[in-house]
Amino acid sequence: MQSLYDIPAPAKLNLFLHITGRRDDGYHLLQSAFMLIDWCDTLHFEIRSDGLITREDLSWPLPADDLCVRAAKALQTETGCTSGAHIGILKSVPAQAGMGGGSSDAASTLLALNRLWNLRLPLEKLMAIGLKIGADVPFFLSCRHGWVEGIGEKITPLQLPSAQFVVVKPDAGLDTKLIFSDPELKRDSETAIISGFAANTLTFGRNDLQAVAQKLCPGVNQALAWLATLGLSGRMTGSGSAVFAHLLHAVDLQNAPDAMQVRVCNSLDVHPLLGWANSDGN
Repeated sequence: MQSLYDIPAPAKLNLFLHITGRRDDGYHLLQSAFMLIDWCDTLHFEIRSDGLITREDLSWPLPADDLCVRAAKALQTETGCTSGAHIGILKSVPAQAGMGGGSSDAASTLLALNRLWNLRLPLEKLMAIGLKIGADVPFFLSCRHGWVEGIGEKITPLQLPSAQFVVVKPDAGLDTKLIFSDPELKRDSETAIISGFAANTLTFGRNDLQAVAQKLCPGVNQALAWLATLGLSGRMTGSGSAVFAHLLHAVDLQNAPDAMQVRVCNSLDVHPLLGWANSDGN
């Protein structure tokens, strides 16, 4: 029985997030800079000869049809692969945090099973499969920091300076659908350009979802207020509820509220699975 263990699935931070419009099908158009950080889930894989996809939760319970299972089944359907897999998921990245945990798990699943099943699909094909699973999956498959546009499918690799952050996740999460359906959501931000972002990488823009999130989730306000007591300027990542602040000096994190997860995170240079799928499928 061939096995592959300890496959990382790193989280991301949205350094900014602007909503620039909305398509006729309801999908929102966005611009954002995604930065990979070292807060990771860990996935364990074992090949099954019976074609079944099974999953074991190694931390907290996940939905029966989570994104890893959907990714594995989509890869089978696309290729006609008759092999199966048993997937163990050790979650660390919190859910409903805006950090892309589920999407990152799905991306690492596609990369790992493409290799384990010897499918040799090129990265472009994996990204097309990933986009059907979730808007953020192609970013994680790209394995680099990215300037992200459209509904998440337009990705330009970015070189970003190394940085350290305090990331705070309130006890409550946020439902992305509730935020994007809120009538008060700002949907008309001006289109930004990469050069303007590059001049102020860690302070550029804002998160257009934050105002709505603060209305829906008091924990976001509490996390931002606590960061302010440390002299840190916080911002929500993604659709929340996690917030983060660029860490430039030592701070005392011992007095963090009990209901919040607090972690000091470093940016990654690249995704740990960079090169697991090449553009030519080799």
